[in-house]
Amino acid sequence: MNKISIRTANLKDLETLLEFEQGVVAAERPLDPFLGDGKLSYYNIPELISNEDIYFIVATCYNQLVASGYLRIENSKHYHKNPKHGYIGFIFVKPAFRGNKISNLILESLKDWAIKKDLKELRLDVYSNNSAAIKSYERFGFTKILVNMKMSI
Repeated sequence: MNKISIRTANLKDLETLLEFEQGVVAAERPLDPFLGDGKLSYYNIPELISNEDIYFIVATCYNQLVASGYLRIENSKHYHKNPKHGYIGFIFVKPAFRGNKISNLILESLKDWAIKKDLKELRLDVYSNNSAAIKSYERFGFTKILVNMKMSI
């Protein structure tokens, strides 16, 4: 595998990150019949980059962006054990670089930042029919807790 480095995202990465966002949408479209048609926007990427409570990182290979992910500090519900938790999102690896455990490098870096911020819990959302992602997250140490149910009426 080529040399992979992790660094914080910056506004110069915006064009590529917008492409990554559409890669996430394309990957999720077959999994979610409730997604709208056309170009969708999930993230306010400049906000992800500039917010002090968000650690937004990219993986690079020879200065080319190949993956992304962020961890956002969130307040937990009043009935949860931990008052704050880290929410992980925008995990994306370019197709040509998949299978090289780059997502693990991203997750490890996000986890390290969470520990420095004294967080005790990480959360993320994944489609229940995305078995490859679920297996990857379970190998990393996540467990399934909640499944959202939807129906058309």
